[in-house]
Amino acid sequence: MLFRKKFPIFVINYSFLTITMILSDKKILEEIHNGSIVIEPFDKKYLGSNSYDVHLGKTLAVYEDEILDAKIHNKIRYFEIPKEGIILVPSKLYLGVTEEYTETHKHVPFLEGKSSIGRLGIDIHATAGKGDVGFCNTWTLEISVRQPVKIYAGMPIGQLIYFVVDGEVETSYSKKKNAKYTSNTKKPVESMMWKNFKK
Repeated sequence: MLFRKKFPIFVINYSFLTITMILSDKKILEEIHNGSIVIEPFDKKYLGSNSYDVHLGKTLAVYEDEILDAKIHNKIRYFEIPKEGIILVPSKLYLGVTEEYTETHKHVPFLEGKSSIGRLGIDIHATAGKGDVGFCNTWTLEISVRQPVKIYAGMPIGQLIYFVVDGEVETSYSKKKNAKYTSNTKKPVESMMWKNFKK
């Protein structure tokens, strides 16, 4: 005699799901024309199908102290990448910066590493790949490497992609009173975590 097992039926409610849209090359160009996206300098040859390539600026920085303290202002030392390049080593965290200054007034910008960079064992950010609506600045890079590798100023280092925001933004990043990275700079910026401990 055969017995058929009864299995519960699951109904999945998809009503909570939203479609996340990434801007295409044509849409990025349109938003640049409208002024909602700014990339300086801009060169169309660096525009991908749905991204824009950014390049490594000439200035790097390292922390002065070997042991960092999240509660205090950890100072950094700046130095420039020579024309012949510089070898990065796995034991150090390097702060870099993009050549490009960007503004994003309607979309959420994401900075991701290029696959060619990843295949060299180079990470360009530890956690901070997402920007905010209203972010207007160069991008500080948190660079680490898996093995010694030589890098050069001006080399492609990452790609910006832009996500559509669902809903109206009440306060853009540049207008937030507690925003910590609003001062325009062409150099890497150290961690401002210590400001969270100020009362």
